[in-house]
Parts: sequence; structure tokens; C-alpha cells
Amino acid sequence: MDHAAFGPIPQMDPEEQHEQRRARRYSLLIRPAKLLCSQGEFVCVLRDVSSAGASAKLFHRLPAGDCFTLELQSGQSYEIKRVWERDLEAGFVFGTNVDVDQVVSEIGAFRKRGLRLALNFPVTLMAGPVRKLALVENISQQGARLECSELLALDQSLRLEGPGLRETRAKVRWRSDENYGLVFDDTFSLRDFALLAARLQAPGLLVGA
Repeated sequence: MDHAAFGPIPQMDPEEQHEQRRARRYSLLIRPAKLLCSQGEFVCVLRDVSSAGASAKLFHRLPAGDCFTLELQSGQSYEIKRVWERDLEAGFVFGTNVDVDQVVSEIGAFRKRGLRLALNFPVTLMAGPVRKLALVENISQQGARLECSELLALDQSLRLEGPGLRETRAKVRWRSDENYGLVFDDTFSLRDFALLAARLQAPGLLVGA
């Protein structure tokens, strides 16, 4: 990551610079996260992070604008600003200095739960010849929460179809009034999940990606 983009480096000897960089910079390798902006919620993989900024692997071009919110699996969120973008990678600066150890350990409201995106889109539920309309309220790689006015049975097997969504097999795991939780038989890879999010919210981001 190009840390020079984050701001001027205080004058110090090379050895001191090296020690400070090693103390405050971590290589996260693979850490799924969300980028939130006015166009929606998008998936990325957080790579390097320091007290000043971070870099991330992308699955498509970034939405327009420079300001985003980075949200980790733990529920922690940070205001960030785009500094650079190239070859499906991007660098950001934090709005304020952050506690790097807290970012790396992901101590927050949730303990490293799977990414869940607040995407709302209609789907058709199919159980044999029966077809029912429903509205997805949020989705993860493993399942989805949806609203359906027609009764679904617990452990009922379903197939989902919808705009931008491949045919997906799932089972009903819980229900509360007209709200249902589904678990997918075949989970999404992180890449397919990221592309689904872009396809449903801002398909233009996939052009040239």
C-alpha cells in the first residue's frame, strides 16, 4: 500500500521509520468487509491497514464519490476517503486515526459474523409447482431474510429466482409473522456475492472490471 498517499511522513532516520511502520502497519491478507456509500453496500477484502489508512481488494470498480464507510464483520465502522484506485485495488485514508489493534482483532458488537448486506429486491419462491412472491430484506453468503405474505413451513425446501439472482436452493430456518430466515443449500463464494451486490445496486460498476 502506498502510505505516502496518506500524508507527509515526519522526519526521522530510516531505521526509526522502519520500526514505526512495522509497529503500526499490518498485512491482513484476507479480511472481508463492506464499503457503504450513497449507491448501496458493496463487498471488498481489507488488506493492509495502518492508523492512518487502509487498502482493499475490489471485485469491481468503486462507486462514484470519494467518501465511504468501511464496516467490518464485527460491526465496527470507520469513515474513510478514497485516495487511489487501480487494477481492482483501492487505498483509503481514515477520517481520524484509528486503533490498529482494534481493527485487526475486530472487537465489536458482533464477533466476526458473516457479511450481511441490506439489499431489498423481489424474488419468486418455488416449491414444486407452487410459486410465491417475496421481498428479500437482507442477504449473506449463507442465507437471507425475506418477507412473504403467504405461509411458509419450517424446514420447507424452496428455490429462489429473481432479477440478477441465479436460481438458488434454500430451506426455511425460522419465521416471525411474515418474516422468514432462509439458509442456502449452496453458499455464495465471496466473489459471486460481491458481484451479486454490484449487479443488484449498480451494474455499471461491472463494466470493465
